[in-house]
Amino acid sequence: MAIQKILLAYNFTSLDQKAIDFVSSAFAHIEGVEITIFHTFTPVPDIETGASLVTGKLKGSLSYLSQQIMQRENDLKSVTEKLTQNGFAADRIRTVFKPRKKDIAGEIISLTRDTKFDAIVLNRKATRVARFFSGSVSNKVVMTLKDTTVCIVS
Repeated sequence: MAIQKILLAYNFTSLDQKAIDFVSSAFAHIEGVEITIFHTFTPVPDIETGASLVTGKLKGSLSYLSQQIMQRENDLKSVTEKLTQNGFAADRIRTVFKPRKKDIAGEIISLTRDTKFDAIVLNRKATRVARFFSGSVSNKVVMTLKDTTVCIVS
């Protein structure tokens, strides 16, 4: 039996819990399903800071952002544990936590094409205003990927 590869795009929002619940109820009981939890983040810029007061404050802010990114990476482990508790085998759960080089939709599309996922699970932003300003990730993914099932949880 072929392995079914599912990509779960995770962005640390309240809607992500619905996506986890959906993935658990739809796929946990199926043998041969591999889940990849994907999160992409804006990397912290590498700025040389001298001894001035302004750059010292900037260095502190950059350090805080780096700590936040490390915390998010650790938080993905709790998502993995939750999926394991919901019935997935631990060896069938992968995580991809990487710095963003494109927009979020572009990162999802590239990873899907490279890894050949069978399905993608996305969630939608809660408000129309948020979608207007950030662009609809789900719309870009659906319109671009033709041979991949896209499940949108809202």
